[in-house]
Amino acid sequence: MVQKRKVPERKCVVTNEMKPKKELIRVVRNKEGEVFVDPTGKKNGRGAYVSKDIEVIEKAKKTGVLARQLNAQIDPIVYNELSDLVLGEKNEK
Repeated sequence: MVQKRKVPERKCVVTNEMKPKKELIRVVRNKEGEVFVDPTGKKNGRGAYVSKDIEVIEKAKKTGVLARQLNAQIDPIVYNELSDLVLGEKNEK
């Protein structure tokens, strides 16, 4: 009997939904306090996951949930990178 591999799930910090890791984008704060987008999901540091949806990213920007989760100031460039990633994936499909 072949067992199916378990799909890793993570929680979106904005919507609080559990989703497969591949459907989320990871934002990381490293030891130096830098915050950046981690498309690979493997960089070292404290991570928070956001759904790949423009509306969710806009809500994260308005509510400041990423800043609270990562305990750091979030540069507007990070939100721009998140938006670009989502829009880029939608254009590929």
